[in-house]
Amino acid sequence: MFTRVKTNQETKAIRTSGKILADILKNTHSMVVPGMNGKDVSAFVVRELKGQGVKPSFLGYNGFPDVICISVNDAVVHGIPNAEAFKEGDIISFDCGVTFDGMVTDSAFSMIVGQTENKDTIRLLDTTERSMYAGIETLRDGVRVGDISSAVQLVLDAGKLGIVRELVGHGVGHNLHEEPDIPNYGHKNTGPKLKAGMTIAIEPMATLGDYHVKLDDDGWTFRTVDGGLAAHFEHTILITRDGYEILTARD
Repeated sequence: MFTRVKTNQETKAIRTSGKILADILKNTHSMVVPGMNGKDVSAFVVRELKGQGVKPSFLGYNGFPDVICISVNDAVVHGIPNAEAFKEGDIISFDCGVTFDGMVTDSAFSMIVGQTENKDTIRLLDTTERSMYAGIETLRDGVRVGDISSAVQLVLDAGKLGIVRELVGHGVGHNLHEEPDIPNYGHKNTGPKLKAGMTIAIEPMATLGDYHVKLDDDGWTFRTVDGGLAAHFEHTILITRDGYEILTARD
């Protein structure tokens, strides 16, 4: 289904959903240190969700077995939490969704565990996050999908990063994934028009090397074909008459 213009009640509910998700991910970012593992983080998120009285949007979605996706280094997205310890300098991408009063929000971020002096790793995360905000800045009533995609691509191309083609942003709200697809590359003035009151997820996924990805045997985890590092950032955004409201802002 194509993402719909939200009613006042739905807008209120999705704002609450986004705020809860933002708080959970902010707390996740603060707690991650070398030696922890994905199972630790998943257990923490489960406690947070229960404490807030909200539903995990990912658990059971098309059979996904956990409440959060945790993707490490060359894993781009959809990693299943496991017991392998995070190491100093690892890139970890966390992707989670919350359902509150029937309204779904979806958000992700990548971080470096501990510290690193690797300039390419820092460039990968910084540029990917900036590309997300470049896409967000295009939003307004009547924006076309190609306007968003083009803005994201300009930043990623300038940063000499690979742009993952197989995975895209999307509409979100009543369901976790709604139409339209929002690629991270494209041309201005093309694609469907979006209206004020719609909610979408913009989520660039970029690599330090080749952009091609492959699916693991677990049926979920997408990895870079060349083993290069990857990053992933995502916000759920409400389109307004003159701009936008980031529903999952962590600040």
